[in-house]
Amino acid sequence: MSSRNLKAVLFDHSFSKIGGVVVQSPLLAIREYEIEHGIPSNYINCLITGWGSQGAWQKFDRGQIPLFPFYEQFSQELSDVDNGNKWYVEYCEKKKIACPELPQRLHIDGRELFGRMMRTGQKVDKYVYEAILRIKAAKYWRLIALTNNYSKIDATFLGIDSRHLERYPGVTLESELRFLGWERGVVPPHIRQLFDDFVDSSQVGMRKPEHRFYLLACERNHIQPHEAVFLDDLGPNLKTAQELGMETIHVPIGGAVTALKTLGDKLGINLTESSETEAEMPSKL
Repeated sequence: MSSRNLKAVLFDHSFSKIGGVVVQSPLLAIREYEIEHGIPSNYINCLITGWGSQGAWQKFDRGQIPLFPFYEQFSQELSDVDNGNKWYVEYCEKKKIACPELPQRLHIDGRELFGRMMRTGQKVDKYVYEAILRIKAAKYWRLIALTNNYSKIDATFLGIDSRHLERYPGVTLESELRFLGWERGVVPPHIRQLFDDFVDSSQVGMRKPEHRFYLLACERNHIQPHEAVFLDDLGPNLKTAQELGMETIHVPIGGAVTALKTLGDKLGINLTESSETEAEMPSKL
């Protein structure tokens, strides 16, 4: 059944967050890394979120820490098995799953992992991309990206000092952007142009799931929260949207087509006509 009150569709776009909707989820790179290093499933995600608002990831999202100091803090936090094991046990208890054998020692290279995540996150989900084009063509709903991101790339972005240069000799802004897959920018122009507004955490100094971030997006686009539907792959981000009165749609990894069908039903347009038959085939993007 369509929701006639809707005036805007908010997409999680994040290249840099723990998941993604418009682009492939960096969670795929995290899980691959965990398998390669014998780390329990979702352990790294528990570490990233466990540090809360002052964690390296969260501060980088808000543009409060340069890249190489981020790598340094990120490595330290991800290698902390004392906190990691505690948070992972809590995660298993919450999910009511058996807790596997936990690591006694970890040495995670934050730069290596982050680079893999960012390169994975440059791949656009073709089903979501097609759906956005259809919504845009209808010229009825505002298309808004609400993203935890790192697009403030300027002379201070690297934050590099002699210690970093000793470990990574010859590193430059250009070489590091290539390493991250950001040669065309954190958000390529052709993606940014899909949206009527691109609300970027690193530019406004706030991030999901902070309530004020969602409210800012509404204010900038002259809508009320109940006039928006929000798509994201992470529960805490959806919970905040629900608390504010937004309609929400969960987009799990591999579940884009189902989520788009739900969105199409809410908007009263077909967003999956060609996607449903293609969904069984692996994406080449």
